[in-house]
Amino acid sequence: MDISGRRALITGGNRGIGRAIGLALAGAGVDIAFCYRSRGDEARETQAAIEALGRRCVAVQADVSQAAAVRALVAQAEVGLGPIDILVNNAGIIRPQPLDEITERDWDELHDANLKSAFLVTQAVVPGMRERRWGRIIFLSSVAAQLGGVVGPHYASAKAGLFGLTHSYAALLAKEGITVNTIAPALIETEMVTSNPRARPDLLPVGRFGTVEEVADVALMLARNGYITGQTFNVNGGWYMS
Repeated sequence: MDISGRRALITGGNRGIGRAIGLALAGAGVDIAFCYRSRGDEARETQAAIEALGRRCVAVQADVSQAAAVRALVAQAEVGLGPIDILVNNAGIIRPQPLDEITERDWDELHDANLKSAFLVTQAVVPGMRERRWGRIIFLSSVAAQLGGVVGPHYASAKAGLFGLTHSYAALLAKEGITVNTIAPALIETEMVTSNPRARPDLLPVGRFGTVEEVADVALMLARNGYITGQTFNVNGGWYMS
């Protein structure tokens, strides 16, 4: 499907996987809005790279774990680009910790950043998609939701919750032209992974970290496809096989 002229919103789009997805979609003719929580220099660099591909780009600083910030983000994205057609829920944080050091605050903060944020942004964007009867929603989960991973149960639990969001939204919206899917990467070569000493390429059958472009390829395919919905795509070097 030709998606040129569509408009995408990517959370956590200033670096890593989010940036790669933004560039892939822009290369397919999509205008991009993305949010970032910090590192404004990276956001400006990413915005310039997308605009260099000939697409419009809006960058908004926002904490998507807060409902008011999400409403402001979506409003700014739509003022700058128009109605959002493609949503990529990529924002998230990790906090590798020994099991006995994980506190209630750690649990709440990781669930807010990795799960609640995806719910809030989706709820804000879905009404417009339903009106236009077209939409693509993509969640970025993790192999941690399937195997436990190398961060901790607070992270694994939050990422597992995205599977439930995917299944529910997909079932509820399938007849309205909106698809909802999840990508579950493992050990992609980003700062979040390489800064974790427990993340080693020898954990993976393929023997190497994945690249952000390999994840972005799947996101682009899902943005173009109107028949696949409610599915999880494992981009994990064979660590979890389904």
